[in-house]
Amino acid sequence: MPVIDLFFRQVYLFFIVERCSRRVVHLNVTPHPTNEWIAQQLREATPFDQRPRFLIQDRDRKYGQRFATVAKDSQIEILKTPYRAPKANAICERFLGSVRRECLDHLLILGESHLYRVIKDGKRVEFFNQARPHQGIEQKIPEGIQVAENEHPKGKIIAFPGLNGLHHDYRRAA
Repeated sequence: MPVIDLFFRQVYLFFIVERCSRRVVHLNVTPHPTNEWIAQQLREATPFDQRPRFLIQDRDRKYGQRFATVAKDSQIEILKTPYRAPKANAICERFLGSVRRECLDHLLILGESHLYRVIKDGKRVEFFNQARPHQGIEQKIPEGIQVAENEHPKGKIIAFPGLNGLHHDYRRAA
C-alpha cells in the first residue's frame, strides 16, 4: 500500500492478514519495496511451522521471482487475484480501508519510521486485532477477550486510548 508522506515521498506498507481470523500477522514499511525485501517479509511472516497453505496476492510486479521462490520453498501455494478486481482480496482491502479512514486520514506522515510507529507501535494493528469487531466473522474480534455468556458484567468502564487518543477501546474494570 503506497502512502505519501508530508514531503511528497512514497512509503510502502506491506502486510499479511490471516483470512479466517482477520488477524494482521505481519507488517513492515519501506520506501523501496524490492523483490528481495518482499521475499524477506514472507520469510519473517512464516517462521518454522507457522506457514499458511495458500497466500492470496495481487498482481503487483513487486512480487517477483524471488518472492515466488521463497513461497515455493516454504510450500505455500500462491493464488493471484484477477486483474483490476480488488474485491477478490476483500479482507486485505478492508484492512487498507480501515488504516486509511481511521488513521492516515487524520495524520500527516513524516516518513518511513513515522509510518511504522503510527501503524505498529501506535497500536493500530493491536486495535485491529484485539478491539475491533469484524462483520465477516460474526462481529467477533480476531484476538478478542472472551467473556462468558452467563456473566453479567458490572463495574466501572475504563477507556484505553489508542493512537494518542484518536481511538478508544472501552473495557470494564476488574
